[in-house]
Amino acid sequence: MSVASLRRAARGTVSGLPREFWWLWTSTLVNRLGAFVATFMALYLTLDRGYSASYAGLVASLHGLGGVVSSLGGGVMADRLGRRPTLLVAQASTAVFVALLGFVHDPVAIAAVAFLVGMASNASRPAVQAMMADIVRPEDRVRAFSLNYWAINLGFAVSSMAAGFIAEFSYLAGFLIEAGMTMACAVVVFLKLPESRPAGDAQGGEDGAEASVGLTAVLRDRRFMGVVGLSFLVALVFQQGSVGLPVAMGRAGFTPADYGVAIAVNGILIVALQIPVTRFIEHRDAKRLLVVSSLLAGYGFGLTAFAGSVGVFALTVCVWTLGEMINAPTQTGLVVRLSPVHGRGRYQGVYSLSWSLAALVAPLMSGAVIDRLGARWLWGMCAAVGMAAAVGYGALMRRLPKEEPVGFTEGAAGAGAAAGERSSEVSAA
Repeated sequence: MSVASLRRAARGTVSGLPREFWWLWTSTLVNRLGAFVATFMALYLTLDRGYSASYAGLVASLHGLGGVVSSLGGGVMADRLGRRPTLLVAQASTAVFVALLGFVHDPVAIAAVAFLVGMASNASRPAVQAMMADIVRPEDRVRAFSLNYWAINLGFAVSSMAAGFIAEFSYLAGFLIEAGMTMACAVVVFLKLPESRPAGDAQGGEDGAEASVGLTAVLRDRRFMGVVGLSFLVALVFQQGSVGLPVAMGRAGFTPADYGVAIAVNGILIVALQIPVTRFIEHRDAKRLLVVSSLLAGYGFGLTAFAGSVGVFALTVCVWTLGEMINAPTQTGLVVRLSPVHGRGRYQGVYSLSWSLAALVAPLMSGAVIDRLGARWLWGMCAAVGMAAAVGYGALMRRLPKEEPVGFTEGAAGAGAAAGERSSEVSAA
């Protein structure tokens, strides 16, 4: 592909999206550029504070548990209080708790604050996804979610490298830098983003039935909960890149540097290829994309059973990374497609819960399987789970109603126009 073709593809990918989306995108990028706690928490606790690996694992689990709790709470807040207040509270609280984490020394206090950090940082996710659905036209949503996913990975790739140098100087500096950048995100939200929640969410609006969507209604939506269940299966597979793969490579005699080389391929590919992949998948059938991405994920990790060198491990990472690039924006777009306008926050919260639960279950599952049966069994199970998810998506989406484009006006007015989308999509599910 020529340079001119790449420029046209990039221009086509970023054009036509509202100004508010780009402020939200900027907030996401800044947030990820400042990521420090999630990357170096284990090293901070074991090397700097001298705690055991078991204690570091406990703190990581509590951080994840906080995310499980806030996935639902953040979704409810986004629908009841609004997207903007939820983002402000979540990001400001995250900044305070991250800064506090750098100063506490008591093991119980560290564990408690880590739980609060996980809870506050994950509370913003449903609000971000709901706001994007509010302000972006239906036909542009997959592209918008893909660009947001690209920003997450770009920011994480840069922050991971920078955090290594910062940690050599001072872990406390890393905590304070993350707190400062997270607070900067809250300022961006306060100054640049209007409330996008469709009118009538809190008071009942013109359609009281639609406005009264609660968690019980979400949990009774069988098709949507089927998507959440399949998302959990896919997330279990993708989590093995950070929990099962390093353990298996270590057991096979590879060094941490070898794992670093192999897993770096994941971030490099996403940053380099997410935009052209977005152009390819933007208007393609979601059912086929989810089936293909599930198979790529499952068999990508399944092929790890045959890897005997760093190069082959890197090739398997290429396979499942392609599945990840296809799955993330497509599945998020599907969640919006199945969500009623006045329940987007709750639906996104329940969807986020599937990934939070997978982050808790995956380490326990991979460790038990590797210890008792061996790594090859883990990779075989990944292939089986990926195939099961592919079959599930194929069956679940057989009669999925098509989404129809609606009128759109930028900003908060656009959110009101988007409220005209058919809520019958959910009842049809």
